[in-house]
Amino acid sequence: MSKKIIFSSIILCLMVGVYFLNLNEQKNYKSSSSKLLNIEKNSIKKILIQSNQDAIELMKQDTTWIMTGIDTLVVKQNLISNLLDNIISLETQMLMTQKEEKWSTYNVDDTTGTHLALVDLDDNTIGYYVFGNSSSDYSRCYVRSNEIPNVYLTNNNIMYHLQTMPEFWGEKPKEIIPQQEF
Repeated sequence: MSKKIIFSSIILCLMVGVYFLNLNEQKNYKSSSSKLLNIEKNSIKKILIQSNQDAIELMKQDTTWIMTGIDTLVVKQNLISNLLDNIISLETQMLMTQKEEKWSTYNVDDTTGTHLALVDLDDNTIGYYVFGNSSSDYSRCYVRSNEIPNVYLTNNNIMYHLQTMPEFWGEKPKEIIPQQEF
């Protein structure tokens, strides 16, 4: 009977040891995330978005945003606010590649990627990023900085915000119909 207890105790100790070893190994698989940008929303004066041959420039004049070169549409201010909120809260979660040759795989090369440039109040570029759609996870996208060849998977997909069509960002001004006196 004592041999069975000793044998059971050894098996129990081995299982507890394997459990803690496995737990320690799984700590290495946690994804670390970090903010893509550390800037204030109010410090952005200009947003440039380019995809393929299309591009749009959104510029802040006083407290409102306008589309440069397009004066027939009024910018939807809430879309700009949503874009900036999403960009500022965007986090890089997982390094996908460090090789420039793999950029086309992640749709972040110069031709297939969507380019985003952020300019501050002093006309300095404070961020230049190339975004690409993820073909396997539509709730996230890929991003690379212009300065570093690393491509990261982000925590959110902001590709639907990065539109170059003026009709997305603006709407026709509402006509004011004068009331006729009777």
